[in-house]
Amino acid sequence: MSNTKDQKKTKTSKGAVSRRGVLKGMAAGAVAGGAFIKGAPFVHASEPITLHIAGTGVNQFKELADKAKEDLGFTIQYTSLTSDDVVKRAVTQSSSFDMLDAEYWMLKKIVPSGKMKGMDVSKIKYYDQIVPIFTKGALPDGTKMSRQGIAPIKVSYLKGAESSEFAEEPSGFMTLIPTVYNADTLGIRPDLIKRPIDTWAELLNPEFKGKASILNIPSIGIMDAAMVCEASKLVSYGDKGNMTREEIDATMKVLTEAKKDGQFRAFWKEFNESVNLMASGEVVIQSMWSPAVTKVRSMGVACKYQPLKEGYRAWAGGLGLPSHLDGKKLDAAYEFVNWYMSGWAGAFLNRQGYYTAVLETAKPYMSEDEWGFWMEGKPAASDIMSPTGQKIESAGTVRDGGSFWDRMGNVTVWNTVMDEDRYMVRKWNEFIAA
Repeated sequence: MSNTKDQKKTKTSKGAVSRRGVLKGMAAGAVAGGAFIKGAPFVHASEPITLHIAGTGVNQFKELADKAKEDLGFTIQYTSLTSDDVVKRAVTQSSSFDMLDAEYWMLKKIVPSGKMKGMDVSKIKYYDQIVPIFTKGALPDGTKMSRQGIAPIKVSYLKGAESSEFAEEPSGFMTLIPTVYNADTLGIRPDLIKRPIDTWAELLNPEFKGKASILNIPSIGIMDAAMVCEASKLVSYGDKGNMTREEIDATMKVLTEAKKDGQFRAFWKEFNESVNLMASGEVVIQSMWSPAVTKVRSMGVACKYQPLKEGYRAWAGGLGLPSHLDGKKLDAAYEFVNWYMSGWAGAFLNRQGYYTAVLETAKPYMSEDEWGFWMEGKPAASDIMSPTGQKIESAGTVRDGGSFWDRMGNVTVWNTVMDEDRYMVRKWNEFIAA
């Protein structure tokens, strides 16, 4: 999903202290005193260190790598993969990377392989400030979140550092340290639809025949499909996040009939495909990701991330460790994670439309206007800029869906891997080929 080549370097917050300098000082103190400081393993910035990070590209910005180099002295090299290939790479070629940038639903496929190790939370400086979606399955006010699908709390912890089993309660060893999360919905072209849209059922409305699209990543697309089928009252589910074979069959039957009737213009797998479909006007309603909506808008094309009465489909991602990592690379990985949570990176990604895992540290790196727009649902007092410096909203605009609470507090289901995953994927592929 990244488009790093053309991105311009983002300015840093005024008065920001070089984290490299801070970490060097902390490490020197730890060495001199023979003590270990939480969140600050030994730093080896004086020696060349390169961290190879494999992931979907959601967070793979040149600006982040450049800032990490400036602050920590590490070189960050990204490998961008499709979602399915992230899983394959993690299970079959885990020695090819030093850190894994994965989504939580992927863990159900990766962790049983034993190719990941737990992240020791005693080394995570901001662990106690991680939004409780990941540590308690709740919003910051204690409201429990939906557990339909792979809610992060279901797979956040391992039973031990080297375990390949998930723990039901916090164990001290996290599978991933969360980086970003968001609530997804349908994207629409309001200038071409010209009427209110308020339900997932609209994706199958014959009014949009030949101008609709759905995401073709089975583990994610099936959840959008379930939201559509349930909203249309065509299929009832016990748990959309873990369907029975009968529920999968019923869902695929609805989609296949719609496809044969010409409802779908295309099925997209990659970020830019969704952008091109929407920007060209070939599609007016479709599954979409927040950065894609942002990119369409940055092209001067009207595009809305439409809040819907049935709620959002949420996802979350984080950084994890392959089981082989040790020594200097392991220390560097912890340093990178602690840097990532210290504010600059979180603010950068908040401007992308995501949410960072540690809200308190990101806030000082954003202007009051930015924080009000992205987090509080307030009208922008001035033009809103993307992380890479392009204007994406005009003064007076309110974020689609409103505040953090309005969006994350209205999550219905998470991206998932079902018990009947293989059956579901086979049926999904049959639908695509129909």
